[in-house]
Amino acid sequence: MKAVTYDKVKLGGFWKNRFDINKNVTIPAVYERFSETGRFAAFNCDWHEGMEHKPHFFWDSDIAKWIEAVAYTVRQCHDEELETIVDGVVDLIEKHRDPCGYFNIYFTVCEPENRFTNRLLHELYCAGHLIEAAVAYYEATGKDKFLHLMCDYADYIERVFVTEDSAQFTTPGHEEIELALVRLSDCTGDERYLRLAELFVDKRGTSKKDEDNVHYISLDYSQCHMPVREMSDAVGHSVRAVYLYSAMADLALRTGDSELLEACRRVFNSIAQKRMYITGGIGSTAYGERFTEDYDLPNDLAYSETCASIGLALFARRMSLVDPNSKYADIAETAIYNCALAGVSLKGNSFFYVNPLEINLERHRLGAEYYERKDKLLTQRAEVFDCSCCPPNIARFIASIGDFLYSYDEGTVYVHHYFESEAEFDGIKITQKTEYPNEGDILFTISGMKGKRLAVRVPGWCDYVAINGKQYLGETVKGYIYIDIDSDEMSLKLYLDMDCRLVTANPAVQADL
Repeated sequence: MKAVTYDKVKLGGFWKNRFDINKNVTIPAVYERFSETGRFAAFNCDWHEGMEHKPHFFWDSDIAKWIEAVAYTVRQCHDEELETIVDGVVDLIEKHRDPCGYFNIYFTVCEPENRFTNRLLHELYCAGHLIEAAVAYYEATGKDKFLHLMCDYADYIERVFVTEDSAQFTTPGHEEIELALVRLSDCTGDERYLRLAELFVDKRGTSKKDEDNVHYISLDYSQCHMPVREMSDAVGHSVRAVYLYSAMADLALRTGDSELLEACRRVFNSIAQKRMYITGGIGSTAYGERFTEDYDLPNDLAYSETCASIGLALFARRMSLVDPNSKYADIAETAIYNCALAGVSLKGNSFFYVNPLEINLERHRLGAEYYERKDKLLTQRAEVFDCSCCPPNIARFIASIGDFLYSYDEGTVYVHHYFESEAEFDGIKITQKTEYPNEGDILFTISGMKGKRLAVRVPGWCDYVAINGKQYLGETVKGYIYIDIDSDEMSLKLYLDMDCRLVTANPAVQADL
C-alpha cells in the first residue's frame, strides 16, 4: 500500500482556511514566542551560568517541529523569509555540532560530560525530530545540507548504540527517533537506518541497561516493561506510546512483520475501545501524562494532551496503510476534529496543552496544584508554555494534513477522509467538492482510474449512505464501499447522513454514570 502524500493534494474549503491561518498566523506566532523565550538563540550554543534562558533538554525538538511545519508549508507555497530562518538554524547546527556528528544544545552547553547517560532527558527524541525536520526540508526545497548533517548524526548514533554499545541505555526514554529513522531510510534509500529503527523497537522491554537507568513512575511509563510484540494494552506516557506504536506500524508495513502488526492491532483496540475519550483524547491523568486503566476516563481531570491526539491520528493513519479498515480513519477523524484542533485557537495564535472535557470551576478555584498540572491547567488558550511541544506540533500537523486523504495499491484507491481538494498521483486525478465536515455531500470527479476501484469510507457514525442519489444497501468491506470505475472520466456523488446521534459511555466509565 502506498500513501498519497500532502504535496500531491491541493486543499480547499475548511482545510485550506486552516492551512492559511497556520501559515500566516500560527507559524509566525510560534517563531516569535520561541525567539522571545530563547529557543532560537540557544542554537548559538553560547549559554553559560548567569545568562537567562537556560536551554532545556527538549528545546531542539521544539525548533525542529517548527522547521518541519515550515517545510510542509513552503513545499506548497514558497516563502523565502521562512526558508532564510531555517537556513540560519541549519548553519548553526553545522557550526556547533561535534565533529563526530552529534548535536544537542542541552548536552553541549549544560551537561557535556553526560551524553547518552540518562534515558529520560530526550536526546534521541530530539535527534528524531531533527531528522524528521531535515527529511521534510530536503523534500520541500531540495536543499541537502540539513539532511547530510542528520545522516552524520544518525551514523554516530548507530556507532554508539550498535557498534560500540557504549551508551548507558539501549532504547530512548521518549520514543520518536524510531519513526524518524524509517523516514530517513525512505528518503535516502539507506536500509541501515531502517535496521537501526528496528533495533530500537526490538530491544525495548528486553534491556537490563534500560531497567537500571533512571525511571519516572515505572517501567511501563516509557513502554519498556515488556517486548513490543507481547504488548496488548496501551500504557504509560500517552505521547511516547503512540509514537512507539506509529514506528511499529511503519516497520510492519515495510518488513511484513505479522507479529508486529498484530501487536499494533491489539494496542490500537485497547485505546479505541477502553482508554480513549469520545473526543479522541488520550491520557487520562496529569500524573505522568499517561494512560491508566481500562475505562478510567474522568472528565475534569482528563489530561488529553494535544500532542497525544495528534500522535493517535498519526498512528491511525499508518494502520490504514497496513490494513484498510475504516475504524482507523474513524479514530483519526475523531481525534483530528475534536481534540487536536481544539489545541489551537480559531485565530491561530494561542494554544491548549491539556484538553479536559469539563472544567470544574470550584476545583479550579483551589489552584493548579490541585490538578498537578502547574501552568498547563488553563481556562483560556496561552501563546506559549514552558513545555511548548504542542504549538509547533499542531503547526506541522495542519501543514501536512493532506497526508490523511488517500492511499492506493495496484487496483484500488482508498478514500479515508473527505476534504475539499484536488489530488494528482501516478496518472490519477481526484477532485472532492464538499463542505465537509459541515455537510455530508461529497462530489468526486475522477480521471485516470478506468479498470480500478474507488474504496470510500463509511464513517462509523453514519447510518445512511447514498451514491448518485440512491441509498446504498450493498455490502461494505471493513467499512469501505468498493466502486468499479469503468470510464476514463467519471463523476460520483456520495452522501453521508449527518443526523445527530446520542452516544453513551460504556457503563464501566464511572465518571459518566
